[in-house]
Amino acid sequence: MKIQLSAVSLALAIGGCATSPGGTGPSAPAIVDPVYTRPQQLVEIEPGRRLNLYCTGSGSPTVMFDAGQTAETSEWGLVQPVIAAKTRACSYDRAGVGFSDGPRRPSSSANIVDDLRRLLAAAGVPPPYILVGHSYGGMNIKLFAYQHPSEVAGMVFVDPSHEDQRLRYLRLNPKQPTELENDQKKLEPILAMRRECIAAAPAGFTPGTELYSKCVGEPDSRFSEAINAAHLKSYEAVGYQRATMSEEEAIFHASAQQLRDARRSLGDIPIIVLTSDTRGLGSPEKEPPNDPHFRLWFVLHDDVAALSTRGSNRLVRQSGHLVHTDQPKAVSDAILEVLRLTR
Repeated sequence: MKIQLSAVSLALAIGGCATSPGGTGPSAPAIVDPVYTRPQQLVEIEPGRRLNLYCTGSGSPTVMFDAGQTAETSEWGLVQPVIAAKTRACSYDRAGVGFSDGPRRPSSSANIVDDLRRLLAAAGVPPPYILVGHSYGGMNIKLFAYQHPSEVAGMVFVDPSHEDQRLRYLRLNPKQPTELENDQKKLEPILAMRRECIAAAPAGFTPGTELYSKCVGEPDSRFSEAINAAHLKSYEAVGYQRATMSEEEAIFHASAQQLRDARRSLGDIPIIVLTSDTRGLGSPEKEPPNDPHFRLWFVLHDDVAALSTRGSNRLVRQSGHLVHTDQPKAVSDAILEVLRLTR
């Protein structure tokens, strides 16, 4: 289900249709580690609310992963083991996602960053950090760095969302819809569906029904049968349905404005941005070099790289939006390069 949700956000941004951003995914499950079928470490960040944290390896700085919209620690199953061989590597489930408790407040970037800092403090994972963020996670780690620059040693952005992408893509639309018109046409139907899912969750979903298909989804070919079973079970929870709606609602509204308000130079910390060659929409066809949507996607990522005097934006060929599973070596190589620069 998380693949579909990431596509929805990207489609909302450009005013197009939602397609899977998975690119040409593997024919057999690529991520099979049974550790992802259960909580790894449930850390209480406030009375009665816990987040799931998965740390492996040892050393400093710690590499901290933040996944895309409502995506679990398992998203990093091909990258985290490589990094853990060199330093401490941690991934986590945001509020309502995976094995973490449901959210008590909107899932905006500001609240996500606050949760993450509480989690790291409670778990005894001190700075400095190399932050790695995919899609919505890219916006979250950017706000983390704006707010706490002294704690960040380096950053890797994996096909990140950008606070201005929704507005910039709207300008490419010949019909020039307003933000309100775009929300009414694209966002409101998604939120209406989410409200239906939230209302239905307490009674449970029946596999094979239309409601199950809409609210829970289908197994993801990237993961083993056991991991998919754990994922699908978590998607039936009210907390997950609320988190899904809240992240979808926040990303290009509250979160985008929080990033604009907090924007600042990140000095000379090493930053690598990885851009998929399909502008984040997962089409198996290559976009022509002069395609305006692709150019804008790359320009937005250039803007992220320009936050540091040691920032670069790199195109990852033969990859859809899920670069970390389409081309995991490109992601791990970028992280290890940043790690070397920080040391």
